[in-house]
Amino acid sequence: MLFWRVPAPNEAMLISGSKRQVQDTQFRIVTGHGSFVLPIKQKARMLSLALREAEIAEDCVTQQGIRLTVRAVTVFKVGDDAVSIANAARRFLAEQDRMEDLVGRIFAGHLRSIIGGLTVEQIIRERDRVAQEVKAGSHSEMEKLGIVVDALQIQEIEDATGYINNLAAPHAAAVASQARIAAARADQEAAEREQQAEALKAEYERDTSIKRAGFQAETEQVRARASQAGPLAQAKASQDVIEEQTALAERQALLAAQRLEAEVRRPADAEAYRQRTLAQAQADANTARALSLREGNQELLAANRVVEVLPELADAAAKGLADSNLTVLNGTDGVNEVAAGLVGQGMTILNSLQRRDGSPGTPPEENQDASKMNGRAPARVETTN
Repeated sequence: MLFWRVPAPNEAMLISGSKRQVQDTQFRIVTGHGSFVLPIKQKARMLSLALREAEIAEDCVTQQGIRLTVRAVTVFKVGDDAVSIANAARRFLAEQDRMEDLVGRIFAGHLRSIIGGLTVEQIIRERDRVAQEVKAGSHSEMEKLGIVVDALQIQEIEDATGYINNLAAPHAAAVASQARIAAARADQEAAEREQQAEALKAEYERDTSIKRAGFQAETEQVRARASQAGPLAQAKASQDVIEEQTALAERQALLAAQRLEAEVRRPADAEAYRQRTLAQAQADANTARALSLREGNQELLAANRVVEVLPELADAAAKGLADSNLTVLNGTDGVNEVAAGLVGQGMTILNSLQRRDGSPGTPPEENQDASKMNGRAPARVETTN
């Protein structure tokens, strides 16, 4: 309809010129619904109820006399009740754009007053307290203006003198020191972990090298045994051949020694025996001849005959002993006894010959006595054919 007006949800419609007033005001407040506005007789105007923001940047002096620049922001709006709308309408309806500036100045004044009673340390540590005190201090004024403060936040505190920086320096140094210590500790721990990792890696590489060397050594041993198997077998075979040749040589040497014993030594011993026997027999014959001549024995002729045939007898005896093993048990006396026995035998043979041809001879008893010449017992002779 042409005369029907409806305010926005965040607006309050103020209708002036009406005779009937619900409240003690010169205008009627309409919010949330529409209303007729009679032309010429009534006039309708809109008051914004939207949220507004005011920035504050104020130089303040603390209780210690230190100048600070405090930057804050406040969020406010016109209250929704009729009293607040009426108060705001009377003050800001014609100058709604200046509402932020006016509210900002009011809060700046209260901010200077609150900060002047606090120290820098309190301001820094208790920003919420400062904001609440500023809001509480401006509450009555904001109520008169029809303003409701939703929030007040101190954003920044600037210190041109460097006081805040100096306050923070020890803590900053401590923090920096702790940071360096933490970094050093972290570096140390990292280095230790790296060393442990390197140690584990080196240990693993060492164990791997040892195992690899063991495997290689075993492989080399197997290869060496395999390569030496042929030469070892050949050497064993050569050793067996040498042992057999040595045994054969020993047997040949034994046979040669036996052959030497039979072919050289025994004939040589027999010849030596023959020579010794002949020499002894000749000596005994010479002794007997001398005795016979000295005593005038008639047997001189017989002795001479024995002497003449004695070499032949000894030679015959030597030939008989040449193929026998003759062992004389009583040394030189035994050899002499053998010779004497041969002489006795020769005398016996001679007597036998004399009896055959009629010539006188020596009785058999004398021949037996001749075998006991010089009072010695017969020689002990062992003869092996």
